[in-house]
Amino acid sequence: MKFTKAKTDFLEYLEIEQNRSQKTIRNYDHYLTRLADYAGDIAVGDIDQELVRKWRLWLNRLGTNVSDELQKTTLNYHLIALRSFLKFCHKRGMECMSPDTIELSRTKRPQVTFLNEDELMWMFEQPDVATVAGLRDRAILELLFSSGLRVSELVGLDREHINLKRREFMVRGKGQKDRPIFISLDAANWLQQYLDKRDDTVKPLFIRYGGRKTVDRSGNFHRLTARSVQRLVAHYALLAGITKHVSPHTLRHSFATNLLMNGADLRSVQAMLGHSNISTTQIYTHVTDPHLKAIHEKFHHK
Repeated sequence: MKFTKAKTDFLEYLEIEQNRSQKTIRNYDHYLTRLADYAGDIAVGDIDQELVRKWRLWLNRLGTNVSDELQKTTLNYHLIALRSFLKFCHKRGMECMSPDTIELSRTKRPQVTFLNEDELMWMFEQPDVATVAGLRDRAILELLFSSGLRVSELVGLDREHINLKRREFMVRGKGQKDRPIFISLDAANWLQQYLDKRDDTVKPLFIRYGGRKTVDRSGNFHRLTARSVQRLVAHYALLAGITKHVSPHTLRHSFATNLLMNGADLRSVQAMLGHSNISTTQIYTHVTDPHLKAIHEKFHHK
């Protein structure tokens, strides 16, 4: 079978049988299309070790608008997509190379940036809570840190999704997997104040205020976008005098680090973050090493 036809079947398989998100399907399509860009519409059986080696070299030299070389992490995304594609082909009985023979590039463990308690307090105090937009922003900051939500999960929330009395709700994250979200009393209180201040009945939990695109043609408020949340988080970090780069993911890192520093076990943190593999959660362990040393010195005696 030709590569392009097999790729189309694979993407349909991801959508229908695997129930993967449209964003994931678009990403896989993008990565696999780059193989066709390099090798043309070859037969699936013509994909071999030598072709993959030359494709990796081509990708490595492809570069981006900020670098002459593709980042190793991005290169690995291409290889992971090819692995998944080849596994699909094997299941369909096609003659092709084994996906297990594709080795990923070694990457450095990502540097985890998180905020300490003082930095979080300074940042949370920046929004002008006398306005509905300020209350919304304070609620967003509190919720991100309290819950460990991904920004894509946060902007997808509707009013009906959250339960402020129980301070818990379910969210559908990566891989269309549901997980419970728990929030602090402070986060629940700020969310309640924000909702009390609103004078609309639209579904989205976080909506835009100001600007030309506040409402759509039907007069409904637009849902806040992930990019807008990224900008407002960076804005309040700057106002708070925090010099490090701060994003919504920084607050997710801060959530996980705070749990581990206060004695939570790695498996529980993995579940709360929605990581499918605990190795992903282990990026936080080196952050807590100094804390573990202090515990050892305090409680361990000769």
